[in-house]
Amino acid sequence: MTFSDIILVIVSSAGLLHGIAFAVYLFFFKKKKTVTNYLLGLILVFMAFRIGKSVMLNFGSDLEPIFIFIGLAFLLLTGPLLRWYVLGMTKVNFQIHQRYYLEILPFALMFIASLFVSKHWFKTNSREVIIVFASALIFIYLHLAFYIFLAGRHLKKIEFSFKKEQRTKSQKIVIRWLRYVIVGFIVIWVSYVLNIIEDTVPYVIGPILYSVVVYYLSFKAFQFKITDLDGTVFKKNNTENLFHSITSLVTKNKLYLSEDISLTSLSKLVGKSTQQTSEAINQYANRNFNDFINYYRIQEAKKLLLDKASKNYTISTIAFDVGFSSLSSFNSAFKKFENDTPSSYKRRELGL
Repeated sequence: MTFSDIILVIVSSAGLLHGIAFAVYLFFFKKKKTVTNYLLGLILVFMAFRIGKSVMLNFGSDLEPIFIFIGLAFLLLTGPLLRWYVLGMTKVNFQIHQRYYLEILPFALMFIASLFVSKHWFKTNSREVIIVFASALIFIYLHLAFYIFLAGRHLKKIEFSFKKEQRTKSQKIVIRWLRYVIVGFIVIWVSYVLNIIEDTVPYVIGPILYSVVVYYLSFKAFQFKITDLDGTVFKKNNTENLFHSITSLVTKNKLYLSEDISLTSLSKLVGKSTQQTSEAINQYANRNFNDFINYYRIQEAKKLLLDKASKNYTISTIAFDVGFSSLSSFNSAFKKFENDTPSSYKRRELGL
């Protein structure tokens, strides 16, 4: 083995060892024992087996076929673990249901089949061997791609359900972390697939990229303190429920059209103190009470400005109809939300 080979062994094995060390920390030394931390640890351990196989195959000689197939089989376990981890990090009180265990059936079958792969059979390089090995590779990598897709799709649903401007700090951290994890898996997956396709990239690139990904994710995990977080951060609290009640009440009953609507009167309607109502609006609407109400007024005004039935209405009439007490306050609010005056907005939209 040349000096360059030794360097490559060290580099490609570094992430493997680091991943194992991180997993040991999660299993035995992390005080907060959660399902998600165990799942993350298992992902690191089983990926280490897979990467270890790659390192031995690239630098070792005469590697037993059983190790090759077992190493590949662990990818069939990594996909479901990734999906469960994403679920656990985004769902309150996540539990691994019995039906989930059906997802590891492909791994179990592949692992058992690997035990019967003989060195003599594998070395024949017969058509049968090529077909079996190629079919196994295609299925395994498509299987992992499918689970990466499922994990990404679930994360997108969470992002859609929890609007960016309404997320708490912890929710933002978890979503950002899971993006890194999914992208990391995509990078590893692509490197191995390119290697399969006529050796587009050197085989050792897979383990090296894995090392880079693991080190980067480990850095981000400790930076975000992600091992202290799980799906409970997505539990809807009373403040969020209050905000939804406020929004529903204001929009369904068009309370914003009333000139007399105030923080005090709205608080009485929802049965909360003015402080609680104000805090809910500030946190989830990212606006104070006046801007919160004026936003809906401006949306109503825009409809009237473009409504043919209201074409003879003056700007001031529309301003008073949507709840403003003066034309100047209406113009100021319109300019704030639309960056334009009401008259200019009407001319532009109607092509006058």
